[in-house]
Amino acid sequence: MSHPSQLDVEVPGLDANFIAGSWRTATGELTPVVSPTTEEVIARVAAPTMEDADAAVAAARAAFDAGPWPRMSLAERLRACERLCDALEARLARLNRAWTFESGPTIAHGEMINDGAGVAIWRQALELAPTLAWEEERQGALVWREPVGTVLGILTFNGPIVLMGMKIVPALLAGCTVIVKHAPESALTARIIAEAVQAADFPEGVVSVLPAGTEVSQYLVSHPGIDMVALTGGTAIGVDVVKRTADRLARTALELGGKSPAIIGEDADLDAVMQTLGAGSMGFMGQVCVNLSRVLAPRSRYDEVVDALVRTYEGMRVGDPFAADVDQGPLAVARARDRVEQFVDGAVAEGARIATGGRRPAHLNRGWFFEPTLLTDVHNHMTVAQEEVFGPVTSVIAYDDADDAVRIANDSRFGLACSIYASDTNKALAMARRIRAGGVAINCAGVSLTHPFGGYKQSGWGRECGPEGLLEFTQIKQVQLGGAAS
Repeated sequence: MSHPSQLDVEVPGLDANFIAGSWRTATGELTPVVSPTTEEVIARVAAPTMEDADAAVAAARAAFDAGPWPRMSLAERLRACERLCDALEARLARLNRAWTFESGPTIAHGEMINDGAGVAIWRQALELAPTLAWEEERQGALVWREPVGTVLGILTFNGPIVLMGMKIVPALLAGCTVIVKHAPESALTARIIAEAVQAADFPEGVVSVLPAGTEVSQYLVSHPGIDMVALTGGTAIGVDVVKRTADRLARTALELGGKSPAIIGEDADLDAVMQTLGAGSMGFMGQVCVNLSRVLAPRSRYDEVVDALVRTYEGMRVGDPFAADVDQGPLAVARARDRVEQFVDGAVAEGARIATGGRRPAHLNRGWFFEPTLLTDVHNHMTVAQEEVFGPVTSVIAYDDADDAVRIANDSRFGLACSIYASDTNKALAMARRIRAGGVAINCAGVSLTHPFGGYKQSGWGRECGPEGLLEFTQIKQVQLGGAAS
């Protein structure tokens, strides 16, 4: 299949914004949506304004303070959230296709992430909610978990659908009202998601969906009507959110950047390692926070590891993300490719060597493509080993022994994920206890998104998924029980 000549997905409300449960036609000029594959304008959409943000917050505030949603029984909220999940699942084919048009993941990647992980995450949230202790009696007191209030959920272009299960469904189940702030690069998927929200028939004001740019997003974060900000994004954005919410001590839950290591053990089976490390380091052209962008190889096997990775990366087919035989599409935006090129040039200037990749593919004369790139002779103090590239660039770093591997792995301001590949599982588990990261995978790559997920250090705080992800959107009230009044 070749890339469609024009957008062939039904997308509602291109000239409107979804606020408080209904579409409101915009009055300003429409903003172009540019395909990262063809660099052509594929649609024009309304961009949310500060007035739209004010309207969404006012509606969410009213719905929480005086509306029925937080006062409904869990069973009633559960039914509404089930309708939302049903509506999302009925639209997955459209959502995946729209996502490929506007952000460039392959269709296969969208199906894996959304039809697979996304459905599993939000269905687990629905199953878990009735099992949690929302109200307990403890030795003369009642302990209640109540909704935190109005939530601003900030979602990224690399997971606009799956993050509905990680952030939005849990917040709604907890009784919060929500403004879903998508990235402007998700303008199409956001509107199909809004259509699903409308089909779920929430009470007025409970959900608004705004694919807004930086200025409106910062305005929302600073808004006094927002009780909590739940962000997925870069660490610099997380710092900005903390500063903007500090004066009013609003709650924050932050899933931020990563510079995750893959530690290759002396006894690792490299053929088995490459079955997961290739995708685990290059998922969605490196635009995934848990990608294993630092590969730590024992000096005795350094060249062997490099050769295996070179073969793996050179076997990846880069091109049209709609084509069934393509493994990697373009980067999502032009500035992302510019950033990748700057990182590669900077790494070479610092002494790194390009083992494979490092350029725009010669066979693609348009689109924001870049070759899967492997850098060798990298030392952990180099910029490319310390900063998140968020693109298809992996660095191979040599280590001397297990202690040295742990030291290098932890020598980072990030702490999101890590993989350890070793034949001796007990030794791998012992090493995992020493790794300062929110998730460690042994002999595989990635993290489980049906268990609590989040980071250490500057990779954020708070947890998503599992019981912890639901309870993140609650606050605890104790009710002391004294003697009965006479």
